Amino acid sequence: MSSPKTFSVGIISGSQRAMRVAPQVAAFVLEAIEAHRESLPPSATTASARAITFDHIDVGTLNLPLFDEPGLPAEIHSPAEYAHAHTREWAARVAALDAFIFVSPQYNWGIPAGLKNAIDYLYHEWRGKPAVIVTYGGHGGGKCAEQLRTVLGGGLRMRVVEPAVCLSFPSREVVGRATRGEDLELWSRRRQGQADGGANGLGLWSDRRGDIVEAWEALVKLLETKE
Repeated sequence: MSSPKTFSVGIISGSQRAMRVAPQVAAFVLEAIEAHRESLPPSATTASARAITFDHIDVGTLNLPLFDEPGLPAEIHSPAEYAHAHTREWAARVAALDAFIFVSPQYNWGIPAGLKNAIDYLYHEWRGKPAVIVTYGGHGGGKCAEQLRTVLGGGLRMRVVEPAVCLSFPSREVVGRATRGEDLELWSRRRQGQADGGANGLGLWSDRRGDIVEAWEALVKLLETKE
């Protein structure tokens, strides 16, 4: 009997700002997913219970220049066919993944330029793969989520989970901390073993973990239908 397929999922932090919290939010999303998977009974047989590897892709460290390929990505079918080494490396990394979770802030009602640039470098490496959209910000990032849904689902023919998970900062004080790249205290202090958690020991967005898990399970179902 052959062993079940191991899925590889990319979690993409979409901000390039020097002072940012995107990696924190992406780590929070991953922690919510892993905690859910750990809670599944040993008898569970869904894809969510299988061995799944995660690749945390930080757009802020990719160092991709503004798109500089001479060819049209839709006409390139192999990472080896790209003209530049940075594109070949990026294409190979994306091609190796089965699904994606896009974690992005909203900049001026839209997609951060660095994230859009990274997406636009490729085509076939994204096409047809499942995707979850998680946005965050003072207004939750709903307009960014809408634009990402159009780009990913319409332009790249990815299978995008509905609805997006939009996480709002609850106060201007939290917005300020995020702008300065400070710790947002996203994890439960009780989970971290600290005595005084405040607010019943729960971290920011603890009430949204269920939404993240629901989106994750929808992504898993799409992965299962691909097999």
